[in-house]
Amino acid sequence: MLNADPFAKGLVGLLGSTKWLPRFVAIPPPGGMHTTLTCELTNVAGASDGQVRNELEKSVAHSWAQHDLGWLSRQGWGARTASLLNFVWETYVSPDWPRRRALLERDVTYRAGLLAAYGWPRALQHMSRRSAWVGTDAIRFSNQTTPDLVVDDEGMLFVPVSVSSGSWLCQAPPARYALVYPARGLASGAPERPDGALERLIGTGRAAILYELERPATSSELAARLGQSLGTIGGHLAVLRNANLIIGTRVGRRVVYRRTETGDRLANQREACGG
Repeated sequence: MLNADPFAKGLVGLLGSTKWLPRFVAIPPPGGMHTTLTCELTNVAGASDGQVRNELEKSVAHSWAQHDLGWLSRQGWGARTASLLNFVWETYVSPDWPRRRALLERDVTYRAGLLAAYGWPRALQHMSRRSAWVGTDAIRFSNQTTPDLVVDDEGMLFVPVSVSSGSWLCQAPPARYALVYPARGLASGAPERPDGALERLIGTGRAAILYELERPATSSELAARLGQSLGTIGGHLAVLRNANLIIGTRVGRRVVYRRTETGDRLANQREACGG
């Protein structure tokens, strides 16, 4: 598609080499976690050609590569951008969406747990390379010198994405913001496991779940992470819960599982024994 469409090729090349993501694509999700792809693509398609050109000129000015906008031919650039994004979704994201969605939901659960237990400083830690809680009422997103932004009653969204690096701030004047950041676990490889004693004791599948519950997760998140069916995961969870190795807590419509103190000791047996 890129070779056949100069507009698509030029846009992808520019967005991959700039510090300024144009606001007509970096839009805070208007419905939070309930925002649909159709809604987001409609917003992108609604951008006028004047808005698109103005934002892309800023992207060129903030790029570390040489670009020109000669590929901005014909008209309807907002709609053409939406069509390109829909192509990317259908070709690359949709086939893998159940796994990606489970990972994103797991990150939301993890961040919410940190916020409830430790407050904003811990919840923001490692969300992006430069995000941090500053003072008593401020969040730092980058080291760039820019005017402070004030979050009003609409609040602020934190949006995990299924890429391994990169973060950015979405703005929708006058005061809607969203910090987009990589979800945990996307770039890391398989964690180091003990020497197999736990697998021999309770079985490979149940041991994998117990290790994975180092961070709380739902059954669907575990299924996506471990590549097993929901039925298989559910059976293992029931056994682990009956053995008092995990507990489940209902959060809205979901049940979030976490290790008990006994489960923690069992999963960390090698460290506890000094092995």
